[in-house]
Amino acid sequence: MCYSTHVTELTLLPESGTSICDQAVYAAKKALISGQMRPGEPFPSVRSLSQTLKINPNTAHKIISRLTAEGVLTVKPGIGTIVAEPPAENLSGRNSLLKNDLERVVVEAKRAGLKLEELTAALSYHWTRLSPI
Repeated sequence: MCYSTHVTELTLLPESGTSICDQAVYAAKKALISGQMRPGEPFPSVRSLSQTLKINPNTAHKIISRLTAEGVLTVKPGIGTIVAEPPAENLSGRNSLLKNDLERVVVEAKRAGLKLEELTAALSYHWTRLSPI
């Protein structure tokens, strides 16, 4: 029997200055929160991911390993790698996960001369855009 796993469209830009691995991990997280990937769905194998994204199998393995370590994916013996259920963490645990990322966003916004209202509006726009329908 042959199983085919859909690979969510992940946009990777080699010239962006960000590693392919970091881009793919970010894109997978974005697909999860936007509803393109759902908990329990199968995730592609290393071979399938490397072929579809046209990346080195070692990079594909690193992507899957990072997503598994971060709790986005889980490995089920006899089934394969699937999208994990979101953790039921307390609010302070979730806030600490984003602390560094939010600080980076604020620094960049201030450097660009944005006002708090503009940053809040941009955040609201992206929050709504990425919310599952």
